[in-house]
Amino acid sequence: MTVRSKSYLVVALALAVTGCAGGKPHDLLNRTTVSVPASDIAATHEIFVATTRQRATKEPRQVYDGDRSLTTSFARVDVTVPKSHQVGAIERAKGSANSNPAKDFTAKDVIFYEGAPQFAKAVGADISMRGDRALVFVHGFNNGFDDGIYRLTQIAHDTKYPGTPVLFSWASSGKTTGYIYDKESANAARDDLEATLRMLAKTKVKSIDIIAHSMGTWVTMEALRQLAITGDRDLGGKLGYVILASPDIDVDVFKKQMIRYGKPDKPFAILLSADDRALKLSSLISGDKPRVGDYGNAADLASYGVSVVDLSQAKGGDRLNHAKFADNPMLVQLLGDRLRAPAGLASDEPDPTQLKNLGQGLGKAVGSVAEIVITTPFKVLTIATGG
Repeated sequence: MTVRSKSYLVVALALAVTGCAGGKPHDLLNRTTVSVPASDIAATHEIFVATTRQRATKEPRQVYDGDRSLTTSFARVDVTVPKSHQVGAIERAKGSANSNPAKDFTAKDVIFYEGAPQFAKAVGADISMRGDRALVFVHGFNNGFDDGIYRLTQIAHDTKYPGTPVLFSWASSGKTTGYIYDKESANAARDDLEATLRMLAKTKVKSIDIIAHSMGTWVTMEALRQLAITGDRDLGGKLGYVILASPDIDVDVFKKQMIRYGKPDKPFAILLSADDRALKLSSLISGDKPRVGDYGNAADLASYGVSVVDLSQAKGGDRLNHAKFADNPMLVQLLGDRLRAPAGLASDEPDPTQLKNLGQGLGKAVGSVAEIVITTPFKVLTIATGG
């Protein structure tokens, strides 16, 4: 196969997988205010933001666009969740229509901070008020600024996370055809994520939990690797959970990253799925090499000190099967149960009774006889579900 024909195949597969031939609008703000009764709103979440994107001057409703900035910008976005919200879903207005707060996730206000000191003061105050914990979410490939804001809102809401949500939004183009651009943007954002984590660690926070998805796991692993090189891999004891969902990282590269980082002291989990179609495309683009998120040898990964959760038989919220951790209602609930227990008190070895309950509950989500396999550095645990 020639390079040109392979390129055509990649684009065709990308469009087939996503089901669209053009980029969707990435508007975050409404054109006009839409008022609804307070009784229609389930909650308002304040999402703190550190981003390497540029301000969206041409399309101000996007707030930040897909162009790269050489510096980190800071903001806070207040988002309402409708009372009609279903766990695992992100209810959004279609196209460029205004969001209806009674039916849709709606960004109602944006606050911009002049620089890191002002942001650190604001986020530090929120952390102290909410329980001394922070959840940093790093989004993946083909995400606009709006996608990251709404996904973190959904995660914080559905998991009932007891702390401050912080979005690290790197400059993804938000386009299916922007894979290489996104890869370079992810590389460019490593230092910025490291600096953001160090900034949070200087507040009175007791635990900084990280959830990274897809290509965002690359940014996260590189930042953690850099922290390890400087001798501060656990942020002075403040690093909590690290959860890498559907990691879009070459397996060999991940192993090298873990060798430099060392075996984790706190719970460190990889969520993978053999039916992840987005990672099949990534593998094709990357020379048919396996990605961590659909790697078939869980024991090999676990030997580096991580726990591997195979979600292959759990349902995904769409045909990509690339975001099961967040769009499968039962998995979101289980993630919340884990996150609400501080990482310092959690064990790498799941409790057998909890596993039995987990399996019974997960069966409702799977809908048929299936298995979830958890591979730890110490043992392999198989959870029967459904039936």
